[in-house]
Amino acid sequence: MPHLTSMIAFALIALGMVLTPGPNMIYLVSRSISQGPAAGLISLGGVACGFVFYMLSAALGITAFVLAVPFAYDALRLAGAAYLAWLAWNALKPGGRSAFQVRELPKDSKRRLFSMGLVTSLLNPKVAVLYLSLLPQFIDPAAGSVFAQSVIFGFIHIAVSLTFNAIFALTAGSVAQFFVRRPSFALVQRWLMGTVLAGLALRMALEAQR
Repeated sequence: MPHLTSMIAFALIALGMVLTPGPNMIYLVSRSISQGPAAGLISLGGVACGFVFYMLSAALGITAFVLAVPFAYDALRLAGAAYLAWLAWNALKPGGRSAFQVRELPKDSKRRLFSMGLVTSLLNPKVAVLYLSLLPQFIDPAAGSVFAQSVIFGFIHIAVSLTFNAIFALTAGSVAQFFVRRPSFALVQRWLMGTVLAGLALRMALEAQR
């Protein structure tokens, strides 16, 4: 069983990650605004399954194998970088919209909402990096099974992420109305989000080349 202090420290790191704008947040917010909070929560279920996949992969050592094969991991990174770049372009292009801006999107079925949430989560390699670069620092072989500790820390990350992403999904409509009444704030938010996403895409692509 991990030490309580280690679990609290890991939970704080997970909180910092979920509060950083990223593709998961953008997808959940856009769906919540266009199709209602229920659609956002269904999409969040798919995102959560992506988290579980990465967590179990890390615990079983599969993700370590992917990282050991340069071409496989580079392919994952480049796919994620391309996705982030596409999101950044949609935010920065002339006539682009904020993630919180009200828009009319096609109504997706529950199955598609779930599957798109899963794909969005799987194409975000920073989750895999989290489990490989940060989680091992919290594992103490003297505290028991390494696999069990990995699973416990993984579920801490998932619990924190689900809690705050659910809040984003449920309050997206109110935030959107705030931006409708204050267009200048929406413009600043859109450029800030686009710049952050573009920077992340560039960094991810350059790391893949290295």
